[in-house]
Amino acid sequence: MTIETRIAALIGLPVSSLSRRHGGDLSTVYRVTLTDGETVVVKESDRAETEAAMLRAVRGSGAPAPEVLAVERDLLVMENMPAAGRPGSAWTDLAQVLERLHACHGESYGWPEDYAFGGVEIANASHRDWPTFWAERRLLCHVPYLSAALTRRIEALSRTLPERLPADPIPSLLHGDLWGGNILVSGDVISALIDPACYHGHREVDLAMLTLFDHPPARFFEMLDLEPGWKERQALYRLWSWLVHLRLFGDGYRSAVEGCLVELGV
Repeated sequence: MTIETRIAALIGLPVSSLSRRHGGDLSTVYRVTLTDGETVVVKESDRAETEAAMLRAVRGSGAPAPEVLAVERDLLVMENMPAAGRPGSAWTDLAQVLERLHACHGESYGWPEDYAFGGVEIANASHRDWPTFWAERRLLCHVPYLSAALTRRIEALSRTLPERLPADPIPSLLHGDLWGGNILVSGDVISALIDPACYHGHREVDLAMLTLFDHPPARFFEMLDLEPGWKERQALYRLWSWLVHLRLFGDGYRSAVEGCLVELGV
């Protein structure tokens, strides 16, 4: 069965045209025009149903995200959202969007289902102690795939997390993969957060991911009224993202991992 036939069966309308969107490293995404003239976005993913639940959670918080129009095991059909810029034109609105997202709280840290970035599993089993969650689910899980030297440093760092992280920050709903490419902007407004990897955790994690490739101005962080010590924790939260990049894309990201470790004094 062709992708066009599958989409038509899900939506209930034939496909007029289909083109592949550029920029997706870990999945295939299409822009699809239906015979009634409506345009939708279709994503092939073996975790389509989990992503659909995450998009609904983001929308349920009051933050903008594409509406899920249809989903089956490996195919997700979404609303096509306007996008004509980068976060730099909408920092004020992004701060307000994140306030709404992070105001949606869970009972513990984690998510009902595990997730993945490509072949890198994201373990989300719940835990009530945040340093333990971060150590076990976000750092030590990478050890089997690292060199002996990096392993020693990650293990040493993990033992110090109770002194570096708050034990029980509010378990906020996180986007989980909040880099600039997953933030759609229209003018000076955030039109949608896409490609979530949601779980409940410390809200500072989303900010750390946002600074991987973008440079929010000081006023952006001031609007969020962050807890004391947040700057010192950013390297610890960025470390997980760089470890994922190292495993997915290779040694070009080793220096970023090592830079975080040096910054953390390990």
